[in-house]
Amino acid sequence: MNDDSHPSWFERLSHALLREPQDRKQLIDLLHDAKDRQLLDADALNMIEGVLQVSESHVRDVMVPRPQMVVIEEDMSPKEAIPLVVKSAHSRFPVLGESRDNVVGILLAKDLLKLSAGQEKKSTKIRDLLRPATFIPESKRLDVLLKEFRLNRNHMAIVVDEYGGVAGLVTIEDVLEEIVGEISDEYDTAEQESFIKQVGNNEYAVKALTPIEEFNEYFNTEYEHEDFDTVGGLILQKFSHLPKAGEKIEFDDFKVTVIQAESRGIKLLRVTRLMDPMVKP
Repeated sequence: MNDDSHPSWFERLSHALLREPQDRKQLIDLLHDAKDRQLLDADALNMIEGVLQVSESHVRDVMVPRPQMVVIEEDMSPKEAIPLVVKSAHSRFPVLGESRDNVVGILLAKDLLKLSAGQEKKSTKIRDLLRPATFIPESKRLDVLLKEFRLNRNHMAIVVDEYGGVAGLVTIEDVLEEIVGEISDEYDTAEQESFIKQVGNNEYAVKALTPIEEFNEYFNTEYEHEDFDTVGGLILQKFSHLPKAGEKIEFDDFKVTVIQAESRGIKLLRVTRLMDPMVKP
């Protein structure tokens, strides 16, 4: 039984929202006012704002870009695939056919467990274990995608661009993370909306999703490659593996430290210009 002398945060919030907001901005202002008056704690406010953000965000805003995808090739043997699955710690993998734009299905890590336990025939091929892949456009809204994930009991979708090429992948965890949020630090603040932000002398916080064209323009560089179109893709190419938070690498006149990374890709980088920079203010 609830103690009436200690109303829940939801009840207190209801009292705070007696004034009917006329638009989204007024609603956000009311929520922040409720937090300031200790009617709503910071965690609850962040989650509510996350739900509102999901209704306005699109798949392209949260997807794992194509260069950061961990994939398995159709012609690999299960024996070759198992070490990759174990090392990446993912539960689902896009399986490629003739090219990176040809995703022929999804491989579940648990389907390989039978093989490692010797419960399947040695002649079993990766193609025998595939689940159907779901393809969605970059422009799909996250709230719509979340509903589809729940209805179809699906956890991963392949994102395609306007030309039908593979742009990346998105998982249900990526969408839910928009609601519950990430652990933030001095390099990842709520005010940091731009892809690149100067945080010190010749030191910059750079989001891994920064388009390589924007990085080139900012730092007066000329990086380009057919296999990547983001800074994260460039860094992956330099490391030749998926780095963990804290790993560092130097190339040209840059020193790059991975600030945030997870099993599906790099999130945030600290970039230090080692030589006199000629960057835009």
